[in-house]
Amino acid sequence: MKAIKYISIAVLAAGLTACGYDVQPDKLYLSEEGVKDITADGKIYHLNELLDSFMTEEGNYLSDTSLYRTRATNGNGIYLFSIDTLPSSGPGIYIRGRISTDDYGGNFYKALVIQEIVEGKQQNLRLSIDMGSASGMFPRGQEILIRCNGLAIGRYSNQPQLCVPSYNNNTNAQKANEKVGWAPGRIPSPFCRKNFTLIGTPDESKLQYDTIPISECIANYSDIVGARKIDGRLVVLKDVWFNGKYNKQNEGPTICVHYNPESGTGNPTVADSNADVFAPTTNNVGFPQSRYITDGNNAILVSSSEYAKYAYFYLPYEYVDNKVVYGTFKGTVRGILGYYMDNAGYDPDVTKWSITICDLSDLDLYADGTGEVPEGTKWGVYTRPEDGVTVDLRKEWQQGVFAGSILMTDEEMIAASDLE
Repeated sequence: MKAIKYISIAVLAAGLTACGYDVQPDKLYLSEEGVKDITADGKIYHLNELLDSFMTEEGNYLSDTSLYRTRATNGNGIYLFSIDTLPSSGPGIYIRGRISTDDYGGNFYKALVIQEIVEGKQQNLRLSIDMGSASGMFPRGQEILIRCNGLAIGRYSNQPQLCVPSYNNNTNAQKANEKVGWAPGRIPSPFCRKNFTLIGTPDESKLQYDTIPISECIANYSDIVGARKIDGRLVVLKDVWFNGKYNKQNEGPTICVHYNPESGTGNPTVADSNADVFAPTTNNVGFPQSRYITDGNNAILVSSSEYAKYAYFYLPYEYVDNKVVYGTFKGTVRGILGYYMDNAGYDPDVTKWSITICDLSDLDLYADGTGEVPEGTKWGVYTRPEDGVTVDLRKEWQQGVFAGSILMTDEEMIAASDLE
């Protein structure tokens, strides 16, 4: 995948000014007074208020309920998939929120999450948009105003999102008879450009992170309805580490396999699902991969796409006595808390919760001194011995397979020959 350079509206404004154009910020970004003027024909809903006002359990799209997804859980009337259309005319239906994701790392694709702080607490909502490189126009930290008339509120695998109705005809999916039908689809790019308006300039410092233990993330996992209001929450997990495990279907946490070039095991490029990288290939099937982090008492999955630029990076580990040892790099993980219930899984469990990072810079992990790497050494960051320059591999990705580990000793440094 080729690297893509993005030009934000703020950079565009600076460029136009440099070229002699008289750029007026009030024409690029809404002020609070401008928000009042635009929304005078309707109401601005809080994000949870929008869900409470317009999202029903079964959905209202088309009168024949057999034509859209209505999969219940254990027959208790709780539906994981739904579509509720919003009025296209009448009073304006507005929401506002600050974008908490970016797609530069490739882990979020045609999707945004927005955050609103109400009485000191987070409210969050996913936006499904048909727009690649969306962060070029809607960067993280940018507050936006959305006119929702003509769109829909839907649930995909129990995740509420602003969307449009879309018909899914994938008859090859697992238990397809319960999935084929009307479902949340991506909002067309022209609609986004017309109805998504920027408020002020991007400011990531105004995003609120909730520092919580893993136990709080996975608590009440059986509350399927309640999980909808927590999905999308921006969280920080401290004193955690990757334990080198993935969730094997029907078996639970299972140790990953480190790549062995002699036997070929653990190769992430040939759909070896237990390779100890963040996201081995699925041969373009496209489902997310997950790897566990733990605090010693509880564990939660970190979700990554096989298309993420860091997909084939090894999980943090060290060699100790010529053996791969996980858990020697410990620290902080930041990301989006998500509750994703799919594959016709009727019984909720803790594996439905996961953390989705934007890229590896959301991981601040340090050697704890139990392995061979000096204590306090930051994972993914090293100083080049030839020129003394500090390099952050968490940001300066090289797409490809790493034949060496991302360790912080000179002997372990990745050379160009190690990249395929």
